[in-house]
Amino acid sequence: MSSKNSSTKTQFHPRNKHRGQYDFKRLVESFPDLATFVIKTPYGSTSIDFFNPAAVLVLNKALLKLHYNISFWEIPSNYLCPPIPGRADYIHHVADLLGKDSGEKITCLDLGVGASCVYPIIGVAEYNWSFIGSDIDKIALASSQKIIDNNPSLNDKVELRLQANPNQLLKGIIKPNEKIDLIVCNPPFHASAAEASAAAQKKSSNLKKQKVSKPVLNFGGQQHELWCKGGEFQFVKILIQESAQFAKNCSWFTTLISKKETLKHMLVELEKIGKSTVKIIELKTGNKISRVLCWRFLNKQ
Repeated sequence: MSSKNSSTKTQFHPRNKHRGQYDFKRLVESFPDLATFVIKTPYGSTSIDFFNPAAVLVLNKALLKLHYNISFWEIPSNYLCPPIPGRADYIHHVADLLGKDSGEKITCLDLGVGASCVYPIIGVAEYNWSFIGSDIDKIALASSQKIIDNNPSLNDKVELRLQANPNQLLKGIIKPNEKIDLIVCNPPFHASAAEASAAAQKKSSNLKKQKVSKPVLNFGGQQHELWCKGGEFQFVKILIQESAQFAKNCSWFTTLISKKETLKHMLVELEKIGKSTVKIIELKTGNKISRVLCWRFLNKQ
């Protein structure tokens, strides 16, 4: 197995439309409802209250309208409202994995598409990729389907599939002779509801620079979006194990990983399943560093 680490990204990918500060003037012009939530910071700059879930939701709508031509974007109450700039960074970096082929006809599987359909939205707008979106949640899939149906640019580019077995990831989704260029995945990071709550409390306390006893999940999230049995460790381990069975179907497998310790273990898991090329991409947003673990199999024939 060969491994290549990229240098830490101190800023977003060069093609990421969210590299600079939010342009609230243009955002409000594109989506006037945002005006209600725009505030002046103590430093005199323009922003929103990122601890207000309603403000975050409307900001996302404005970003998707201005930058990705999405006129309808509604998600069910308490479902994950993803941070758009970070999701875009993931898409741009994994597009580089495809190299010269990234401009060709590409099929991407979004493993756990959720209720927001955010990766297909960005991938279609930026690269004209086609997407398969899978999920175990019928409500989430119905929400994503509504987004697809109400945005012409997505109509013929995204197909959704229900994962009927919650203990499987790729099995039951990828068809026997199907060819997929890329898999993207944002796994549930935590192993329990208590762990997810503790992480949210720590994050809120750090941001507000004071102890927060009852954090507000400003980005929301259902149980299966935030945690699963065994957390990201078990989730990614299963993904790696199943990926070996679909080596002939898929060119690149990728997944976000939030914990450095998990990454070490997953590199060992990849060693176990045979010859593969592995790359690690570091995404930096503010003080937070996430990692994208990418692998492909050699001698797939």
